[in-house]
Amino acid sequence: MDVSQFCSSTRLIIVAGKGGVGKTTVTAAIASMAAAEGLTSLIVEVDGKSGVGAMFGQAEPLTYDEVVLADGCGPGGVGQVRARALTPDDALVEYLYDHGMGRVSRRLASSGALDVVATAVPGIKDILVLGKVKQLEREGPVDLVVLDAPAAGHAVTFLTSARALADAARAGPIRVQAEAVVELLSDARRCQVILVTLPEETPVNEVVETAYRLEDTVGIKLGPLVVNGVYPQLAGLGEDPESVAERAGVDVTSGQVSALRAAADFRHRRQELQQRQLERLGERLPLDRVELPFLFTAEIGPPETQVLAGALATGLRAL
Repeated sequence: MDVSQFCSSTRLIIVAGKGGVGKTTVTAAIASMAAAEGLTSLIVEVDGKSGVGAMFGQAEPLTYDEVVLADGCGPGGVGQVRARALTPDDALVEYLYDHGMGRVSRRLASSGALDVVATAVPGIKDILVLGKVKQLEREGPVDLVVLDAPAAGHAVTFLTSARALADAARAGPIRVQAEAVVELLSDARRCQVILVTLPEETPVNEVVETAYRLEDTVGIKLGPLVVNGVYPQLAGLGEDPESVAERAGVDVTSGQVSALRAAADFRHRRQELQQRQLERLGERLPLDRVELPFLFTAEIGPPETQVLAGALATGLRAL
């Protein structure tokens, strides 16, 4: 698969997955990969706690105002990563302002009225956010919008609420907005979902369930599945450390030999566990798959983001 073609095949990529699987990291990698192809990508954060800015070296949290996280990423100095946060209150304020109600918009949002409405009309918050995302996809001056969706349980509700509201509302602005969002989500030329998982039993179970629910309920196009945190296969784990050290002419203590044996045993068992889950995933979910390496670091910064973007591009080319 050509990477540039992948990044240009749709206007919106929604990244979804169980909490803790590296969904936000993959979001940053996709945006960085697109920028390396000379495109301008826009990351949209909706959870408010993802910390995607830190992955590009920005310490301050994202706000509603758009910022540039990386510039000049691609050939010829073109290619850019932008980002912004998006909340239902922000989207409501802008919606009311655009419809001639600027005086009351901020007061209404700050009064807590939106929570009252959300209780009476389930899904209205998701529609407000997705309606703004639709506007960015349709009118924004960027090549690709990458939406860091809520964690998997909420992601299904987040992406199915539009159809439920479109079916429930007979007329009015809510129905119009909901229908426009449904049209966006079901159009493969405009939108696709990238699901993220880990090669572990519970995340695999959840990503399989999420994939089928999204296809059945929303009719949304699923892109390649991203398996994050895969341990690279290491050869020679079964060799005895003492014998290897002797052949290499290196002196090791008995404590070091014991530690090396324990480390090799752990790595071997971990690789076997991940391989079993990868095989199970392939049997249960017939999607193209890209594997990203486990990074042995506590924090993901710009260098790590570039490594993952490169691995993602390599995986896509191999499809």
